[in-house]
Amino acid sequence: MSAPAASSTLPDDGLVVVVKQDCPTCQLVAPVLGGLGAVVFSQDDPAFPEGVAVRDDTDLDVSLALGIDVVPTLLRRTGGAETARAEGWDRERWRELSGLADLGADLPDWKPGCGSRIHDPAVADAVLVRTRGHELAARHIDLAGLEDEAEALYDRGWTDGLPVVAPTPPRVLRMLAGTTRAPDQVVAVVPPNLVPATVEKVAINAVLAGCRPAYLPVVLAAVEAACAEEFNAHGLLATTWGAAPAVLVHGPVARRIGVNARGNVLGQGARANSTIGRALQLVIRNVGGGRPGEVDRATLGQPGKVGLCFAEDEDGSPWEPLSVSRGVPAGASAVTVFAAEGAHGVADQISRTPGSLARSLAAALRGVAHPKLPRGFDATLVLSPEHVAVFAAAGWDRARFHAEIDELLLLPPEELARGAGGIEEGVPAPSKPLPKFRPGGLLVAVAGGGAGKFSAVLGGWVGGPGGSSPVTRVIEEV
Repeated sequence: MSAPAASSTLPDDGLVVVVKQDCPTCQLVAPVLGGLGAVVFSQDDPAFPEGVAVRDDTDLDVSLALGIDVVPTLLRRTGGAETARAEGWDRERWRELSGLADLGADLPDWKPGCGSRIHDPAVADAVLVRTRGHELAARHIDLAGLEDEAEALYDRGWTDGLPVVAPTPPRVLRMLAGTTRAPDQVVAVVPPNLVPATVEKVAINAVLAGCRPAYLPVVLAAVEAACAEEFNAHGLLATTWGAAPAVLVHGPVARRIGVNARGNVLGQGARANSTIGRALQLVIRNVGGGRPGEVDRATLGQPGKVGLCFAEDEDGSPWEPLSVSRGVPAGASAVTVFAAEGAHGVADQISRTPGSLARSLAAALRGVAHPKLPRGFDATLVLSPEHVAVFAAAGWDRARFHAEIDELLLLPPEELARGAGGIEEGVPAPSKPLPKFRPGGLLVAVAGGGAGKFSAVLGGWVGGPGGSSPVTRVIEEV
């Protein structure tokens, strides 16, 4: 029932009290209710309290219309609108609202109330669906009584091979509470089938992935970024190469929702990391139709295709955030979605000068896709705190690092030529040094644990026109 219909049972002028029998404070105030001249509603037992005319609110319509969070609640209405409220028992406040100077003389001065039944876990889901279920437009699927929920979802093809959380209406509605965007708003058109993804559809897949509602704004921004034309998600899906969309989270939202940026940053254990990247992949699968063995033609694939998400360690980094270098205002939350293979570790525990360490990293970066293939594949370098500290101590900022690493990754033509080194792969008759990466084809993010002089290279995919470019989007937060 809607609030206006419930309000038709309320007096335009006078006092209203909402109680429930299963509340010690309501039991305490029961003796004074008869003398208030108030309209009394009970959330659980219309026979309580005895000797008082009580209206039945076991369906909670009145409590929902009035927004009752605590019982007992005493409120005054004037001209059809609430003008004052007291929650729990507060003798002076109840006397003020009722105008009865001697009200509750035998009762204690104050006693806190109990939680309203609208927040009772046993009824909260039903209340949520009854009041907000009209917001949902997705097709409702009923499972047979003996169907195993996890197996049923797998059999219908809605999983990535791992168990998922069933997207029941209450769960989807709670997920939608994580954003102020309307459920029917189209977030993006999802390849490969070019299907419009509404906020509701993204929320459903966020539930499937195991996200919390606070993660939804990040997932929405990631979906927008991944479906941007320059990211070319269709091409990334259809390639036989093993890269997949990865999500890098920037700004205060990462800290607020717990996206890991430090120890084991590319591994398991952080719910936000594990589920945000997975939600993006499930949107591509379940909305866009990007399924392995169909449009997804990866020869080998890699574990990150289940989902890869991590945060930039902006607090621990001596450099400006990657997001700021990509045009996001300082202090804003954003995501960068980029094509990524599985991580390849880089160990250098001896270099103490920026020149030596830069050469180590350049040597590792040269191996992306193949050491003899320049300008083809993009990459992301995840610099650990101990490694970036070497550069910062020498006065290198992000721009200086890129300039130096670009110089080190100008590859000699004699090493790139087909047949050189006894390797037939390579470039046909190069006449000059060629850069390993196209301009903008190498992203650098600072993240990882504080111990261990290890960084990581995430190889990408073909960059630029015909390939995929990283896309950064600011997050619309609640």
